[in-house]
Order: sequence, then structure tokens, then C-alpha cells
Amino acid sequence: MSAAPPRHPPRTRTVVLLAVLAAVAAALGTAVLVRADAGLTVRQVTVDAVPMTEVRGGPPNPDARRPGVVIAHGFAGSARLMRPIADTVARRGAVALLIDFAGHGANPAGLGAGTSPATLAANLDVAVGHLRSQPDVDPAQIMLVGHSMGAGAVTRYAAEHPEIARTVAISLPEAGELPPGRPTELLLIVGGAEFPAFRRAADDAAKRGVTVGRRPAAVVPGVEHISVLFAPRTHEEIADWLPSMDGNAPPRPFDRLAGAALLVFAFAVGVVPVAALFLGRRTAVTLSPARRSAVALPSGRPVSSATALRGFVLLGLAVLAGGFGAAVAAILPTNRLPLAVGGHVSGFLLVTGILTIGGHRWLPAATRAPEIADEPVASQTPARAIRAALALAAYAILAVALPIHLGLTSARPVGARWWLLPLVLGACLVFLLGVERIAAGRTWRRLLVVAVTVVVLSTSAVVGLAPGFVLLVVPLFAVLLGWYVLWAAVLGRYAPGRWLPAVVGAALLGWPIATTLPLT
Repeated sequence: MSAAPPRHPPRTRTVVLLAVLAAVAAALGTAVLVRADAGLTVRQVTVDAVPMTEVRGGPPNPDARRPGVVIAHGFAGSARLMRPIADTVARRGAVALLIDFAGHGANPAGLGAGTSPATLAANLDVAVGHLRSQPDVDPAQIMLVGHSMGAGAVTRYAAEHPEIARTVAISLPEAGELPPGRPTELLLIVGGAEFPAFRRAADDAAKRGVTVGRRPAAVVPGVEHISVLFAPRTHEEIADWLPSMDGNAPPRPFDRLAGAALLVFAFAVGVVPVAALFLGRRTAVTLSPARRSAVALPSGRPVSSATALRGFVLLGLAVLAGGFGAAVAAILPTNRLPLAVGGHVSGFLLVTGILTIGGHRWLPAATRAPEIADEPVASQTPARAIRAALALAAYAILAVALPIHLGLTSARPVGARWWLLPLVLGACLVFLLGVERIAAGRTWRRLLVVAVTVVVLSTSAVVGLAPGFVLLVVPLFAVLLGWYVLWAAVLGRYAPGRWLPAVVGAALLGWPIATTLPLT
């Protein structure tokens, strides 16, 4: 087999066009995010160490009392994840109050004893008390809205506080603790594509006579556990369930997501001009005959058998490394980090990476992934390479943190997250160095390894080796790994070697794990 052809960086014209496209997409995304805030007044408050966000459809007016709505997120969520619901009820005339439970979002406190009902109830008590104290809120018209863990918290709270006017439970996890007939005026919302347990919980609550009102539950078709929060039907149901309604503004649940998506596109396109700026052009250098023979099969040798053997061996290495990583992650010290789910995932990635690197080193030479011969090499000093790596890693952090924080959920480190960041990033780096060792610069090999990793991690959650909540975050995990593959392919055109794509990929993957998953 002849050596793989050199992969040249894009032409200067292409780089310029991509820079312009990235700037336009970033401007459009910013405009969409600004539009999402149009007509709303937002105020950040902290009461008894609980961070909260007030959202109103206009300036406060003490002479016009409005309904008040406390909005509670689910496990691994945040106030920012629930912001579109707050926008909807605020535009309908209510005062919305978003809360960050302990261990989530901007709240640096730990979860406590396993997200105990007492901790959640205490946080809700602070939020309800603060909302009632607002001069433009009618204390007799307080409504609670909760999702998943938050749905369980608000229904329990409303059952014990009959003065709560109405309650909305989105994706209620279970209803066994609720007394029959309480809370009154409870609206259940569940996604049609959710896990069966959530559908059963809604059915159980309805059969036990907990709900009172128009109908026992609203099933939103075609959405699962997270997308149910952004479904227009969900927003209409909540707005119609308000104790009183002053306005008929249509919900716009996709504004923030659309703005964030444009920013993601801008950063993805922008990686090409950024790489060109910091890494520069490369000069093709032909390897010596001895080096060529070490990294590529001689011309004329049958390709099929060698390629098939190499593919099976590398696939087996990825499966074995991932399987062993899943098996031992629960007993590693990383599993005791104060980061729910994230500690387990970090341990899994760390062990998988170590085994992949070690296993590949001990493979027979004929089965190792060949490097690409005649590969252009970077004509830059080590100091410039380090500066480029730092700049690209910072760009990657901005690319992943900014869209998530502005359009989806909280991605800003607080409290213990600052010292957890280097640990999680280090585990991701070791894993991606292993991926790069197997891939040897080939995109399809990266895709193969990350696909195996996603399947192994999902399977470990199904069989009980990993927390069940992993299944809910695996889609985002897969998207982040796919983004790493895309960026690695771009960087490979400017700088050879394994370390740079691994460093940048670790920033893309590790930052969300360390900043979005709950502190314990």
C-alpha cells in the first residue's frame, strides 16, 4: 500500500471566507440571544445562600399585583436550563423566579445527603418566601413549576402547603409519596418519548386522584426528558395553568437554543482561521526510506488482509479498554470526587485512556495503526507550539462554555468546580491521547473509537456499572466527542502529532463535565 497523501491546509481564500462566515454567524447568534431578552426585566438575587433569578415582563409595578411562579430544575439542571419557561410566564404577566438548588448552577453548596427532600424543600421555602415578599406579587397566587427532580420537590412542597395555588410537574419521577388528592390543582406534563418510568409515574399520579382540573395529564408527543422543556405545547400548558393571565404573548422556547446553535456553528467554522493564525502554514517533508517502511506498508502488498487484521485488533483494544474502564470506574478514587456522575465518567475515561495507550504500545508492529507518511510537518518553534496550544485550548473552552451557558444551562465554574476542572480535564486528556494513538491522524479511526466508547458507557449504565443518569447525558457526551473529531481533523492539517488534538479535545469534553454536573 502506498503512503497516504499529504493533507494540506486550506487555501488563504478559504480561510478568509470561513472567518467572515464565522463572524456573521456569531453576530446573528448574538442578535437572536438579545432578542430573547427583549421586553423582559431580569434581576439576580441571593437569599440565604440560594441564588435566584427574577424575570418580569416589564418594570416592577407595586400597584399591579401579579401571580408569582417558582420554577425548579431537575437533577444536573440549573436555573438557566429553565429560563425559556420563565420567559413564557413572564410574558403572560406573571413574575417568574428561577432557583438553583444546592450543588447546581450558580449554587456552590453541595447536594447534601443524596439530594435529600429536606434540602430541596428548604431551598423552595426560601424561594417562595422571597417571591411572596415582592411588592408586585399577589401572595395568594403562587404557582410552582418543576422538572424531574424539581417536579418531585414542588409536588411534595405543595402537598404540605395548601396555600400554593397551583402546581405543574414536568416529568415527575414518582408519585408514591404524595397523599391522595394533594396537592390540589396539579398539572402533570410528560414527554411522549420519555423513559417508561416517567410515563408510569404520571399515570400513577392520575389514577390515585392526585390531580384536579381540566385533565389528569398532558402528554407532549415526540419529545424526551430534556426536549420536553422546549416544546411549545409544554409552554402553552404552563401559561394556561397560571392562576390568572394578563397577556397572550406566544411562547418562544427556541430563541435561546437558536442563538446558541448559531454560536456553535460560528465557533466550529472559526476553528479553521484560528488554527491558521496560530499554527501557520506547513512545509511537506518526505520521510526517509527507513522511516517510511516503519510507518506504511510496502507498495504491492495485499491490502485487504492487513487492513482487516489491523481494524479488528484496534477495535478489540478499544472495546477491552472501555469495558475494563467501565468495570473499575465505580471503585476508583475519582468516583469519590464531589461531582455527581462526572467523577464516575472521569474515572472511566482515565482508565480507558491508560489502557488504550499501554495496549497500543504492546501490540505487534504489524497491527499498530500506521502513521501517515510524507506528512507535512509544522515549521514552528516549541515556544510557538505551546502558545498555539494554549490559545486553541482557550478558544475551545470559549466555544463550548459560551453557547451552553447562554443557550442551555449553567457552564460557569463556582465553588469546588474550580479545583475539579484540572482533574476532569486531565482524565479527558489521557483518554484522548489514547484515541489519538489508535487513530494515527485518521478521522475514521477517531470516529470508531469514540463510537465504541459511547456504546460501552451506555451499556455500563444499563447493566448497573455506571449511574443510571448517564443514559440521559450520553447524547451530549456523544455530541462533544463528535465535535472533537471534527476539530482534530482540522488541526491535523496544520500540526501533526497526537498531543494538540488531544489538548483541544480535552477542553471541549472536560469543561461541560466539570461545570454542568452536580456538586455533592
